[in-house]
Amino acid sequence: MTESTPDLAAIEATRDRIRTEHLHPADSRPASTARGLHHTALISSDVETTVRFYQDVLGFPLTELIDNRDYPGSSHFFFDIGHGNLLAFFDFPGLEVGPYAEVLGGLHHLAISVEPARWDELVARLTEAGVDHEVHSGVSVYFRDPDGARIELISDPLGEMYGQHVL
Repeated sequence: MTESTPDLAAIEATRDRIRTEHLHPADSRPASTARGLHHTALISSDVETTVRFYQDVLGFPLTELIDNRDYPGSSHFFFDIGHGNLLAFFDFPGLEVGPYAEVLGGLHHLAISVEPARWDELVARLTEAGVDHEVHSGVSVYFRDPDGARIELISDPLGEMYGQHVL
């Protein structure tokens, strides 16, 4: 990745134009055609390691472990992340999958809302498990899962970001 100095004034002007043209007030915004996020699927290098991390460290119950219909020998497994949402994984035994990388169109991070009362407990669980993590603004903790995917646990309610309504 190469880095250059961005023109911040031009970027803000573009944001302003996009807001003006596309961001409608909540009371005049059309209803979404979607009914929710069914699941987000990531790739796992090892099913049991992933289960131990997401279920035992983070407290997201494993809900199913099935064959992946698209790749023989592969597993498709799911974790409950609340409100009817699932975090899913595939493994691809025998397929040389490269390490996690942030690329255009790829995953930057996955932000999962947790109850404020549980947030401190989860940060402590990350510490106890020896997971490197960074607390930001007292409401977010960032870390990487066993395969390098960046995860954020955020204590802001669903639909809010740092006290601002985003939904």
